[in-house]
Amino acid sequence: MPLAHAVHIDTMQHKLNLYNTLTRKRELFEPLHAPFVGMYVCGPTVYGEPHLGHARSAVTFDVLYRYLKYLGYKVRYVRNITDVGHLENDADEGEDKIQKRAKLEHLEPMEVVQHYTNVYQQDMATLNTKSPDIEPRASGHIIEQIQMIQEILENGMAYEVNGSVYFDVPAYHKNNNYGKLSGRIIEDLLSNTRDTEGQGEKRSPLDFALWKKASPQHIMRWPSPWSDGFPGWHLECSAMSRKYLGETFDIHGGGLDLMFPHHECEIAQSQASHSHSDAARYWVHNNMITVNGQKMGKSLGNFINLSELFSGKHKMLEQAYSPMTIRFFILQAHYRSTLDFSNEALQAAQKGYRKLMNGMRVLEKLVYPEQPGTPDEKLNEDLLKLTEDCFRGMNDDLNTARTIASLFNLLKKINSLYLGQLQIGTLTRDTFDTIRTTYTELVNDVLGLKDEPTADMENMLELVLGFYKEAKENKAYDKVDAIRAELKKQGIVIKDLKTGIDWAYEE
Repeated sequence: MPLAHAVHIDTMQHKLNLYNTLTRKRELFEPLHAPFVGMYVCGPTVYGEPHLGHARSAVTFDVLYRYLKYLGYKVRYVRNITDVGHLENDADEGEDKIQKRAKLEHLEPMEVVQHYTNVYQQDMATLNTKSPDIEPRASGHIIEQIQMIQEILENGMAYEVNGSVYFDVPAYHKNNNYGKLSGRIIEDLLSNTRDTEGQGEKRSPLDFALWKKASPQHIMRWPSPWSDGFPGWHLECSAMSRKYLGETFDIHGGGLDLMFPHHECEIAQSQASHSHSDAARYWVHNNMITVNGQKMGKSLGNFINLSELFSGKHKMLEQAYSPMTIRFFILQAHYRSTLDFSNEALQAAQKGYRKLMNGMRVLEKLVYPEQPGTPDEKLNEDLLKLTEDCFRGMNDDLNTARTIASLFNLLKKINSLYLGQLQIGTLTRDTFDTIRTTYTELVNDVLGLKDEPTADMENMLELVLGFYKEAKENKAYDKVDAIRAELKKQGIVIKDLKTGIDWAYEE
């Protein structure tokens, strides 16, 4: 932890409030065993390239992870890889999504898994998300899943039929509340599924698979007390979160589309296996990215892969967008609100991102004078209020949109200091350091935004600015205009300042 951070910002004074889907209200975040925090987030099913929807979940919980660590907590972040058991249409019938892709590409299922896991991890790294502390795979925890099924069977809340095991939702609901996370009412669910055909082995249409007997053509299978088969999709998260975080832990996260039935089933499984309260104390869900108001996803065919966003090679894209532009696009909206895709929104995000990066460059050039003047008490007070306001958004349910707006307000003052409209010497050293620390650490360490130019680009810009200066001094205004125009095409603006010539990203 940097010294300036320790001196000027008392992070433990910040009280983080999170919206808990389970209670439907904002709650003060209080870890079960402070300063330790256990956080489990549902990761991808690795049968295709990651898209913008995957990025939103990863960036959302990356920022939560970063902010918890920034506040001084010791976090164990677990995010799973689903590599078995996720059947078509998220139901208990149909082909395994990974096996289906393996057949299409004439590969072993685990070749598909490895390839798309690598792609996912690479794309998340490109977006500057931190790797989770543990990234377990479902196929590596078959023993733990079988053990959990046996516990649920022993507690009378599951039954075996023809080598498959199903969770008995009505039996569980007698003494519990199936639907409490999603707000679903079991009578309504039963009414809506009463006429459903093909219920097959299930006693109730609401029951879900804990273990499925593999058909002869099913490739991915493991031995169990009931049959050669594979675990149900919902089971893996319950088993792996318990293994790495304990029977009760702090935060469970994921996309809003997983709330029902996936997370609802997780709660039921965890309670049914150890007969006490919910596994997670805070359930946090990010909303969806939409395209023309419709959820973006593979199954709907309206998704854009991250590689396509980075290259611009997609019929819906007008240009390529950099990874940090995508990250800023995601962070400019509150994580619980929908975020609608459009080229206009991404272009606006590009300008916003560049504006924050211009602020980073300006801060690097600000130097506190060796002999400051008389402090301006009101100015110091106003600036400290602006720095404090930057944290209010983060503490109010991780409202990154408000934090970004507060950073822009602080940036106005930073630019005024740079242009000499406000005098640095009228600030106390403490105020000056607090401004620098707040802005840089929130932008870099918490929001996870970083400058994208390479060192070669920086050197080239310095060379071009040298030519520009020489042309200006020689009054070769045609060259001056030509250099300005060419740089503008690259999104770079030349600034003629009293202190010299500088450049900035075009906003």
